[in-house]
Amino acid sequence: MAGIELISDAFNDHAFLARRYAFEGENTSPPLTWHGVPDDASELVLLCEDPDAPSGTFVHQVVVGIDPHSDGVGAGQTPPGGTELVNGFGERGWGGPHPPPGDEAHRYFFRLYALAEPCVLPDAPSAEQVHQAVDPRQLASGNLVALYHR
Repeated sequence: MAGIELISDAFNDHAFLARRYAFEGENTSPPLTWHGVPDDASELVLLCEDPDAPSGTFVHQVVVGIDPHSDGVGAGQTPPGGTELVNGFGERGWGGPHPPPGDEAHRYFFRLYALAEPCVLPDAPSAEQVHQAVDPRQLASGNLVALYHR
């Protein structure tokens, strides 16, 4: 399976995310750029999840239907053609990092999947539901990890 290169001007892989992108900051989604999407992809799916959350993996963002010919998204924007689903905060779109005060830094996995056919997800999917829908159907994927603590 091919890999998608997923990068951000806001942070390096496994580096700290600025407070601006956090829930208690401006709560703005970070910019992302991607390369290496297979030509036969029909859609991209973006997932941001925190596997270190005390109650289990927490969904910070799910976007489906992203244009596979796009190459990124600006800060605070919806990816081209994308539909933002409801996150773990119960809101549509981005919900920034908000780990419990005093916790070790949590990891925020930004995952971009290229799919051969559109996937169907509930309006407020869990991370597990996203993985069940996209993992077996992906043509390629890319990961980028941010860290954050309060």
